[in-house]
Amino acid sequence: MAKLESLGIKGLESVHWYVHDLERSRRFYVEGLDFAEQGVSSPELEQKGKQKSAVFQAGNVVLVVSQPVGEGGRAWRYLRKHPDGVGTLNYQVEDIEKTYRLLEQRGATFITDIERHTDEKGGKLAQFSITTPFGDTTFRFIQRDGYKALYPGFVQHEHPRGGNNRYGFTHIDHITSNFQTMRPMLLWMEHVMGFEKFWEIQFHTDDVASKQKREHGSGLRSEVIWDPVSRVKFANNEPLKPFFKTSQINIFNEDHKGDGVQHLALVVKDILSSVKAMREKAGISFMPTPGTYYDALPERIERLGIKKIDEDIEVLRDLEVLIDGGGEHSYMLQIFMKDAASLYKDPHAGPFFYEIIQRKGDQGFGGGNFRALFESIERQQKTEGRI
Repeated sequence: MAKLESLGIKGLESVHWYVHDLERSRRFYVEGLDFAEQGVSSPELEQKGKQKSAVFQAGNVVLVVSQPVGEGGRAWRYLRKHPDGVGTLNYQVEDIEKTYRLLEQRGATFITDIERHTDEKGGKLAQFSITTPFGDTTFRFIQRDGYKALYPGFVQHEHPRGGNNRYGFTHIDHITSNFQTMRPMLLWMEHVMGFEKFWEIQFHTDDVASKQKREHGSGLRSEVIWDPVSRVKFANNEPLKPFFKTSQINIFNEDHKGDGVQHLALVVKDILSSVKAMREKAGISFMPTPGTYYDALPERIERLGIKKIDEDIEVLRDLEVLIDGGGEHSYMLQIFMKDAASLYKDPHAGPFFYEIIQRKGDQGFGGGNFRALFESIERQQKTEGRI
């Protein structure tokens, strides 16, 4: 397929969540992850949209979180079908007319025409939304010309409330989504959005790969796609036979009640100090990693060609941080929080989780760590009696 003209995406501006309990989210982001609350929705917008919202920010990570107020609003409609989850991804674009025209030519399904707004200082904002194959997650495209508010009806606090980003979040590295079958989404992203393949992997956990007699196991096929201009990346997973139904990808799909965003990867400046502080100061829980992972790490670092790392392996073991890479002194460090349902002890909070990542030269996706993550998720699911 010939390379498509770019949509002119400048970047991922914000992620819009729909939740049952906004106060719970406020405590998690402000008190737990040290995000600052930047503002809230106006009473007029809450009445019109039938939902109340707050905006949380750390570095360039901007999260809009909305809770239904009565029935009929977007958050209410989403939560009738799903637990808490990501309902909209908002992109800034260079030229809204061009983006709209290209998407129309490529067969995108529009939710709205271009909507235009002007603020009291003459700033302009234009936006429109489309449906996607990402379950019930929609895409919104936004062009700003001096328009300061995040969205029409947003009331900025005079001073941000709460956190000071003590953990050093800088931006969203990638969005990961799970599908029962991801090929339709990949074709849509290629032919409609103009994204390109970046990376791929497929595997089963060791207990399946070793051909032991098992009744379950977890495997996946994963493909990363990206917009080379904005560098926005999506990592996408589907279950892999023979144990499709007990794959943690399929279990996510059952818990989420459909395809959707599984996690966001948040970049930090110093993952070791960040994770240590999150554990000690905020009580954040992460997916456990077996000690055998660290026993084998020196040999693995050599085999991957990394050869030397700056970190002490015993510190990595203590914090349960994972490492992967593919070149001399080129690697990345990552760790995964427990899913929201586990953190809040509430199934309505959903199976979404956050990844914390620090890149030290490597731009991969921790292929060697996928198996460790899957095995960790499997152990938790076994403990909960879900497989």
